[in-house]
Amino acid sequence: MSEIAKTAELDDSTTGRILTAGTYNNLFVRVDRGLYQLGTAVADLGLHALAESNLSGSETTRVLQGLRKSTGDGLVFLYMRAPFGVAGRQCLDMAVGDSDLQELGMTPRDVLSVTRSLRTGASGRTILAYLPEEVQKKVAESPVPEEAGPGVIKDGDELLHSLIDIRDQGYALGYQECMAGWNSVAAPVIWDGAIWGAVLLLKPKDIMPEAPQHYIYATISAAAQLSQIGGAWPGD
Repeated sequence: MSEIAKTAELDDSTTGRILTAGTYNNLFVRVDRGLYQLGTAVADLGLHALAESNLSGSETTRVLQGLRKSTGDGLVFLYMRAPFGVAGRQCLDMAVGDSDLQELGMTPRDVLSVTRSLRTGASGRTILAYLPEEVQKKVAESPVPEEAGPGVIKDGDELLHSLIDIRDQGYALGYQECMAGWNSVAAPVIWDGAIWGAVLLLKPKDIMPEAPQHYIYATISAAAQLSQIGGAWPGD
């Protein structure tokens, strides 16, 4: 602890209080008397710091709003892969205009704060498609979330096969997977060769029973632009 205090240019008592407080939310782990190491919550901070650095401000807003406008005012969401140790996704940003998210059964706070399973939804399967095979199998073996829509893929083998199609096509289509009455298109956001998240376009199934090709292209294009902001679009 004294070495940490010296490096941080803080006195021992202040350093001790910070370290003790950090152990409660897993920022730090006490491995022995006076000895600490970083906890898994640091990965969460790192992802959010990276997101704030690369995917914030007018450029990201322009991309998301552009996708919304080019698809007839669809609801657009930007999901990031959830922090270390969690096979899920979290919404980082959205472009929904004046739409009332109550029609989705949630509030904006719910959208931005709830971690959702990769087991369901076009955006979840898109992220899962680019994760290691062992992670894919583990997710496929997990139970279907209770809040899933009627179109959710229930069979694990069918789910795994859909991931192959997503990698081949570069996008995913969802038919009432996350909630009844809504269909979707999603495409991956890739940074430095690794999956970071996904862009999701959501529209009522009565308006979009099948995704038109130009909606699919627009979603892929938006994901590619966001990939270029943070890293690079995959070459294969």
